[in-house]
Amino acid sequence: MHNTHFFWKNLTRRTFLGKSGIALGSIALTSMLHRDIPTTAKDNTQSLPTTPEEKKPLSFGKAKSVIFLHMAGAPSQLDLFDPKPTLVRFSGKPCPEEYLKGKRFAFIRGVPNLLGSPYRFQQCGKSGAWLSELWKHLPKVADDITFVKGVKTDQFNHAPAQLLMHTGTSLFGGASLGSWVTYGLGSVNRDLPGFIVLSSGGRTVDAGKSIWGSGFLPSVYQGVQCRSQGDPVLFLSNPNGLDDRGRRESLDTLRELNKLHYESQGDPETQTRIEQYELAYRMQASVPKAMDLSKETRQTLELYGAVPGYIPDSDRQDDPRAHYKGNDPSFANNCLLARRLVEAGVRFVQLYDWGWDHHGVSPGEDITNTLPIKIQQIDRAISALIIDLKNRGLLDSTLVVWGGEFGRTPMQQNTAGQQFIGRDHHPYAFTMMMAGGGVKPGLSYGVTDDIGYYVREGEVDVRDIQATILHLLGLDAWKLTYPNKGLNDRLIGVEGKCRVIKEILI
Repeated sequence: MHNTHFFWKNLTRRTFLGKSGIALGSIALTSMLHRDIPTTAKDNTQSLPTTPEEKKPLSFGKAKSVIFLHMAGAPSQLDLFDPKPTLVRFSGKPCPEEYLKGKRFAFIRGVPNLLGSPYRFQQCGKSGAWLSELWKHLPKVADDITFVKGVKTDQFNHAPAQLLMHTGTSLFGGASLGSWVTYGLGSVNRDLPGFIVLSSGGRTVDAGKSIWGSGFLPSVYQGVQCRSQGDPVLFLSNPNGLDDRGRRESLDTLRELNKLHYESQGDPETQTRIEQYELAYRMQASVPKAMDLSKETRQTLELYGAVPGYIPDSDRQDDPRAHYKGNDPSFANNCLLARRLVEAGVRFVQLYDWGWDHHGVSPGEDITNTLPIKIQQIDRAISALIIDLKNRGLLDSTLVVWGGEFGRTPMQQNTAGQQFIGRDHHPYAFTMMMAGGGVKPGLSYGVTDDIGYYVREGEVDVRDIQATILHLLGLDAWKLTYPNKGLNDRLIGVEGKCRVIKEILI
């Protein structure tokens, strides 16, 4: 008692502030963080995010859903879409200094040699689109596709470039494109997630699961990763000894406990957690049905080259690339699943296919051996996806996007002791494909220089691609915001330096 009295008697203002600084800082931090939460438990002026309800897009939106096919590792535009006779003519010659001075490369050192494509090109369809001889099926749908040949990025390493492509920032913590879309438009089918992710190629992409995360958006908008074999979603099924009635009773009890916690704390994530449990319960019946490829006709399976339940041998290998087979149907299965999911009302389906990083430093990274195998794995399936969507009347309302995180250099990578042919990372020019959903069919937009190093006409930034995708869905990229750390954050960045690529729109 005496010690307590002595303390309070001798407590000066300076001592009080010094000893309570951490506590006051915590109060201030809590207050600032609270301002970023749209509502509290006692503020009913705006409803908290629960299961995303469908929202009406703006009048200019032609697409209702997106299927985004990302080739992780970055496919070579110079060997697939962009023929360069000049590059072929000077192949093997030292690269001119003007293309090297002041530039940073991931692996190229010194003066590399120029590398012309070993593949022939031909013009396809009425549009005359240039395609490499590696494509056997894509020429059939060339007139349905817009080839955007002048894309550039400001990142030249995989993880930052993948993050920038899919979250609008090269740093971790951004909200993914699919999350922004479901935040802006909600879900069509309340029994399925609005944003579903499928993967193939034997590995997870370099940036990891962050590129389909919700970041600072409520977690109800994050992507749900599904599998094309086994249980579609891990831990979705009831454990042994628990029947459906028991599951329902457990969820009801858990809901009441979470509701009490939410009413006392006002944390929006508690409400999100409640809804995610409920969605998982509904998904137990809806997801297996939507993802059951065995329900498709034999003709449809053959169109895609799909094989229900297939598990590739490469998935069990330390380096899957050395075990790739051209007839591997994993990507085809995912493309068919994507069509089924869109048909069932899923808003955004993201397909990641790993194994496109062709540096030439190993047999699995060679553009003369592995690149043809990878194209064989996806060629038939992409063409089938466009044909199938078109036949079902879904292509006009479904935007299909294909591409990597950057391109490949016009120079051969020159790593010491390298025995195979490959190219380094190239952020200054690469090609993406878009089809359906309000995009002009049969168009090639953008021109690169004589060796494919820089964009000469029709330059397009990654954020232009993002703004255009949102525009096609009826969302304004500049007005689609969310409060984050005192800023109204956007997919396209707070600066909003981008444009809708109106030249490629219908």
